[in-house]
This record gives sequence, C-alpha cells and structure tokens, in this order.
Amino acid sequence: MILPPGTPLGKDVKEILGLDDFILELDLTPNRGDCLSVYGVAREVAALLGRPLRPVEPAYPEMGESIEGQVRVDIEAADLCGRFVGRLIKNVRVGPSPLWMQQRLRFAGIRPISNIVDVTNYVMLELGQPMHAFDYELLEGGHIIVRRAREGEKITTLDGVERQLAPGMLCITDPSGPVAIAGVMGGQATEVTGKTASVLLESAFFNPISIRRTSKVLGLRSQASLRFEKGIDIGGCARASARAAQLIVEMGAGEAVCGAVDAYPAPVPEKKIALRPARVNYVLGVDIPKEEAGSILSRLQFKVQDAGEELLVTVPTHRVDVSLEIDLIEEIARLHGYNQVPGTLPYGLSTHGIETREQLFTARIRDLLAGSGLYEVVTYSFTHPRVFDNMNLPPDSPLRNAVRIQNPLSEEHSVMRTMLLPGLLEILAGNYSRRVQNGAVFEIGRVFHSRGEQRLPEERPVLAAAAAGRTQGNWNTAPREMDFYYLKGVLEKLFGSIGTKAVNFRPETSNPSFHPGRTALLEAGGLELGVLGELHPHVSERFELPEKVVAFEIDLINLLSVSGQPVRYSPLPRFPAVERDIAIIVRQGIPAADVFDTIRKAGGDLLRSVHLFDIYCGEQVPRGFQSMAFSLKFLAGDRTLTDVEVSERIEVISRTLAGKFGASLRS
Repeated sequence: MILPPGTPLGKDVKEILGLDDFILELDLTPNRGDCLSVYGVAREVAALLGRPLRPVEPAYPEMGESIEGQVRVDIEAADLCGRFVGRLIKNVRVGPSPLWMQQRLRFAGIRPISNIVDVTNYVMLELGQPMHAFDYELLEGGHIIVRRAREGEKITTLDGVERQLAPGMLCITDPSGPVAIAGVMGGQATEVTGKTASVLLESAFFNPISIRRTSKVLGLRSQASLRFEKGIDIGGCARASARAAQLIVEMGAGEAVCGAVDAYPAPVPEKKIALRPARVNYVLGVDIPKEEAGSILSRLQFKVQDAGEELLVTVPTHRVDVSLEIDLIEEIARLHGYNQVPGTLPYGLSTHGIETREQLFTARIRDLLAGSGLYEVVTYSFTHPRVFDNMNLPPDSPLRNAVRIQNPLSEEHSVMRTMLLPGLLEILAGNYSRRVQNGAVFEIGRVFHSRGEQRLPEERPVLAAAAAGRTQGNWNTAPREMDFYYLKGVLEKLFGSIGTKAVNFRPETSNPSFHPGRTALLEAGGLELGVLGELHPHVSERFELPEKVVAFEIDLINLLSVSGQPVRYSPLPRFPAVERDIAIIVRQGIPAADVFDTIRKAGGDLLRSVHLFDIYCGEQVPRGFQSMAFSLKFLAGDRTLTDVEVSERIEVISRTLAGKFGASLRS
C-alpha cells in the first residue's frame, strides 16, 4: 500500500484511509421519501438548525458536439413516465471508482462495481434520484422508447435472470425490444462492461404505483424501486443527471457531450396552498405568529407569500407528501417542536352518564342468559357468502341480500352477516372438533341487510343462541339433553324476567334452516319475535355438528317493544286452593297453547294457574286425536271454594273447549 507523502509514522491507518467516519442509521416515516438521500437529510438539518443549505449546482466542461441527433427519447406511456432526462458520455474509460467513493458506497451497503455504475449509485444516495447507465453502442439507433410491455415480451436483467414481462408493466426499450424494467432493474443486453466506449445516463420519474406493482409481481426489489415507490422529485431529474456527468468528467472516466435530452411531456404545475395562521393556532393549541410560521416553511424550502390574513405557500416538487393545509400545519408543529406545545387538560362540565333503555334491556338479557348457563360470545360481523348455502337458504331468500365489502381482507370476510347463527355454529363446530361435545352459547349483535347501493344498509340488533349435547349435572341434578324444550324453558324464563307480553309458540315448517317438525315461530303483541327450533339435519352436517343442535334467533327491537310490562305482586292467599286435573281429547295438530289460552279465559277470576303435564297418543285414544292433561288451580281471595263452585267452573271450561275445538273430557 502506497500512502500519501508526509504521512506520519504510527498514525492509525483507519484515520489515513478515512475508515473512522461516523455512520448514521435513520428511520423514516413512509411518506418521507425525499429524505432517502444525504441531500434530503441535509435539507432537514438545515431547517432545524436555521443554517443555509448549500445548493447542488453541477458544472463541468462539455465536448463541442451536441447530443441532438444522437439520442432520441419517445415517451409512449406519459401517465407512467412523467419525465426522462438522457445525457451522453463518450470516450468512456471503465475502471474502478476512487477509493473515497467506494468507501461511501460500502458504508451505505452498496457493492462497488465500476466507476460508471458507482457514479449512478452515488448520485442516488446523494440526491435521491435513481439512475441507470446504458451502453450507448448497444442501443439500436440511440433511440429510447418508454412504453408498456407487450404480450410475451421477456428480458434478462442484470442479475442474470430471464423475466417474463406482464402486459402493462412499464419498460424502457429500443426499437428491438426491452432493455430495462423501468425503475426496477436494467437489462443485461445493454449492461456497461469493460468494452463500453459510450454511455447514456438515464434520470427519470416513474409512477410510484406502477413501480410498486411491477416490483411485487416480479418479486424484485432494488434501491431504485424503493425510492420510486415512495415518489421522487420530478424537478430534480436534470440536476441529478448533470451531477453524474460532473463526477464522471472529474474522475477522467469520460467526456460529456454538449446538452441533454429532456422529455417532459406535461410539466407539473406549481402546487399552492392557502395557510391560515388562525387555523394553525387552533389545531396546535399554541400561539405561533404568522411570521414564525412563514419562516419555518421557508427554511423547509417552501416559497411563502404574504396574502393578508393568509400565507400563500408554494410546495417544492420534492415534497410529494404535502397537498393540504393540515400538512403544512404538521410541518410547522414539527419544526416548532412538539415539546414546545404546552399540555392542557380538556375543559368540560362533569355530567352523570345514563344508560338508555336499550342498553339496560340488553344488559339484563346478558345477565339472565349467563345465569341460565349459556356462554356469551362475540363473532365477526364479516362472513363468507358460502354460509348462506350452509344455512340451507334458497337462492331467492332475503337473507342472501348481504352487503358486500369493497376491500375485504379475504374472501372469508367479504360480506356483512345477515344472521348471527352461522357464527355461533362455527364456534360449536370448533369446540366439537376438539372433543368439547356439550355447550350452549349466545350472542347479542347486529345484522345487516342491503337496501341498494344508494342507501345505507339496515342494521338490526339480534339475540341468538345455539346449544348441543347435555347440560352439566351435579350431586342432586342429573344431566339433561339440551333439546327444543331446554331452550324453550330458557326463553320462557327470559320473557318472564323482562316482562314480555304473552308469547305464542306457533309451529313453523317453512324456515329452511330448521327442522320442519321441530320448530316454532315466536309471536307476541301482533309482532313476530323470531324462531326457535332444532337445526335442519343438512345444516348440522355442513357445519360438521352432531345431528341434534337447537337454536333460536330473536329480533331485539320487536322484543323490546312488547317487553317491560310492570311486575304485579299479589298478597299471600288466606284461603286454601283447590286443584283439579282434567284430560281432554282433541284432534292432532291443535296447538296446546290455543287450548291453554281457552282454558284460562273460560276459567274466569277463580282460575289462578293452568299447567300442561301430559300429552298422549296411543291405543286408548282414537286415531287422529290426542289427549292433553292439565292441572288447574282454583282460588278465591275471600272464601274457601266449595266443590260445587269448582265443578261449575270445570263444566264451563268443558263446554267452551267442546264448542271451540270439538274436545271431550277423557274418562
């Protein structure tokens, strides 16, 4: 190793070679692509310290001949390539770059290759402008065409991999075909080698979205694509190109041809934003004078013009992330210092909160169902369209009228739910697959029904529950099957606790999700509350559940409207009650609830309670008929009833049942 003359003996070689430098690693927010360069960071430091920023103004000698007629650039995809600057270097001498440049590239994690390639990488790190060097002699006619790739086109990139280009990808071509994937990587066919005599320097602006998509599809990311994806300074393309030419000339690696080709089909207009100082102070909660706000923006290279009560701010082209007044306010706050914003407590009167009737109602339901042994769950409001098939819904079912998500995370969560039951069944199925065969769950949530694209969807709160297996027994209670009557008992307890009007359980055979012979429709006060029953075997099979699963789904808006009846208390009876059992024979198909209601009305004030304790169909009953046995309790508040009085009431009840249902007493 030959050291410079006069190097003192014993001096640390790291200091001589410049290896004792400091390396700063900066974490940037995704919007600050302008800071992915030394000059960008220097611009921020100058603004923070209030120091002047030394401008980059490249200057170098040029050859006598002009670039005109030697290089031609056509941009056919102007929406994807906003600007393309080409500069021609002749008499190129390819070799290693200076040691200081190699060291700086290595410190930045880039491997030195040759002086020409190293200059393009160096300018990218220095100014944030990705560049590429083509072997000019290998470009057909010196003609550059920036266009979208065509069907079947391929290119072998600098890493030696042949890549298939998808139609629509932005590429750089000559008349013979692609020579580079724009903004991502150059092609091997025009690579700069030791035999290269002339190079064409590319400095361009490419659409960030296009580069991101191309990079993702090809699975190819580079330092260049990283910067293009975040957006570069379209106004700095020519400066970066001149800086690269300056470095090449200064190193003696080539001679610059006079001028440059600057294809700029639609120059970007100046972006002006009106900034209200009063708005700045309102948003930040601190008094920042208009002069200080203008000074801060000026230090950040914004052009500021005083327009009376406003500041008219011109955004520099390198700040692609600034487009609104609030963006300027953020810049002012950042340089003013967040620590300079005084902390203040929010002002407001202390008020006592109150729960609405609906909140109290749902809280009461939660407590009652949890107390009945059901576990509350919360499921996603998003679901998969296939649940409609799993629930056995016909193609024209209104429940298939779901709201589609515009940007779903996956197809599994692409529509809003119209029922709560599928989510509960998936939970039971998950438990069942893990050998948890007994369980009962419930959920209170909203379902969503589409009302067309021009209207918001209808949202309704719903209560749903599902159960399978057996209840948990204890020392004095045997386990029982969780069947239709188990959930019916849970609902009757719930209705009684929330003061619901008399609920009728009507046979239901048309619901495709439930067993046609083991399902009831719930009605009260002229409103349909919901459905209770055993799931259809096809539904259980599709969810991989045991054959017998019971469930219900209740509309909470309708339930609330028929609930809240006042609780009535009666004094303890002073006189004994008289109990009589009767058995009547009626035709099969007559609901027990209708018979029950008729008995209560016919029994009058003396009939205090009616209880159905047996239903029988067999040899002792005629074909097509059934026997219903009821326990009746009679009580008077002012006397002890006689057998004659009770018998008279029984007689009235018998005549009423015979007249309405054709019923007869069973002997």
